[in-house]
Amino acid sequence: MNETKLEILDVTLRDGEQTQGVVFSTQEKLNIAKFLLLNVKVDRVEVASARVSRGEKETVKTIMKWAEKENLSDRIEILGFVDKTASVDWIVESGAHTLNLLTKGSEKHLVHQLKKTPEEHLNEIKATIDYALSKGIQVNVYMEDWSNGFLNSPDYVAKMAMAISNFPIQRLFLPDTLGVLSPDETSKAMHFMKTIAPSIRIEFHGHNDYDLSVANCLAAVNSGVSGLHVSVNGLGERAGNSPLEAVITAVHDKLGIRTNVVESEITALSRLVEVFSGKRISDNRPIVGQDVFTQTAGVHADGDKKGNLYANPILPERFGRKRSYALGKLAGKASISENLKQLGLVISADLEKKILDKVIEMGDQGRIVSTEDLPFLIANLSGEDINHNFQIQNCEVISGKGISPSAKLKVIYKSKEYSAEGKGDGGYDAFMDALRKIASANNISLPELLDYQVRIPPGGKTSALVETIITWSGSAQNNQTDSFRTIGLDSDQISAAILATEKMLNLILK
Repeated sequence: MNETKLEILDVTLRDGEQTQGVVFSTQEKLNIAKFLLLNVKVDRVEVASARVSRGEKETVKTIMKWAEKENLSDRIEILGFVDKTASVDWIVESGAHTLNLLTKGSEKHLVHQLKKTPEEHLNEIKATIDYALSKGIQVNVYMEDWSNGFLNSPDYVAKMAMAISNFPIQRLFLPDTLGVLSPDETSKAMHFMKTIAPSIRIEFHGHNDYDLSVANCLAAVNSGVSGLHVSVNGLGERAGNSPLEAVITAVHDKLGIRTNVVESEITALSRLVEVFSGKRISDNRPIVGQDVFTQTAGVHADGDKKGNLYANPILPERFGRKRSYALGKLAGKASISENLKQLGLVISADLEKKILDKVIEMGDQGRIVSTEDLPFLIANLSGEDINHNFQIQNCEVISGKGISPSAKLKVIYKSKEYSAEGKGDGGYDAFMDALRKIASANNISLPELLDYQVRIPPGGKTSALVETIITWSGSAQNNQTDSFRTIGLDSDQISAAILATEKMLNLILK
């Protein structure tokens, strides 16, 4: 590990699992840990809390078996408690080697939760550390609620920090547990701590209750901390923890300080955690949101075309992404031309004007228009029929409570009629089962479905039109490596999904 770089401890698998409704399975935790350490290259990963459950211990054992083979066991850490032997024994049995010991960093927590004196607490901390060391376990120390301690009981914080920093530990972790600090307060608190404990390595652990965690991380680094704690997509209790993606980008760009984190892997990591956590990130979330590299206004597309006038240093290519230009009522000529360029299409100026008018009209109606819709609009406005290649004639889907979903599908492909039946876990899955049979018979390689969204108008009635938006993986069949979206519109959700799938087929077969 390069000691000149800022260290990054990822807490997604421990603190992130405190997000309401998030529970990672053993294999999910293992795969996230692998991605964090091998692909993203964070320095260390906190994967669990000691004594949570028998299942959690088995999960840690699984992760540690993998880490030992990869020579990464010293980069896996476990949260434990001031309980003398219990947490340490749990960690030893799990195969891990590092205890992150949770102590009380505010007098209020000590008095009201533990009902102990500082001397009693310090004696128990020392006993736990000594026992850990006797078992070959290295120790870092959290001072829980440290930020409130600094604000309301600084004498207590000073007494505890001076004592703990003289114990045989590796690092001192300073959590803003309730997310109460501002950047100015973070700076003052860090200078205070550096005065009290100048020789110990200090790391900052932020929470985002005031939406200030990224700014607080920058203030902490400017004040001399040696490490930061982050969570993928900002997962964590209440408003979450400091988000890995935004913290890393800001540290690199605004402070000029390097980390070992590989920026180009951040988007893939975000998607992985989004799927495993079940917590969809907002489209406008910095760095990783679906829309953050999309220019909506036509004037912005025009400015980019004439010299990247509306690009900032957060370039999409850094994160394995591309800039896109939205198609809607605010679109301009450059919006259309940039999308056509991405598709490799050249059309007349007159037809391009018709396309722009149609896109604006659809935008006024609240309709989503994707890049992949353009070939269909071109065909429609030029009198051609792009759907002639692959047509879904009809599809009968049976699905309901107590019924095994099934589908009967009839299509026309290259002027020949094909029929198939399918079964699945739901109506659309049954349709796809039937479609795969027809595709296989014609040597058609279907792309993987990456995301499936359904939109209905807010307050819409049961008969309202449904927009189904499906994101597909890139298709090797037509040399398309980037993911792409197709959209179907119908009053029936499954019918809308079938229309979106038909569009996908005609795109990859065109």
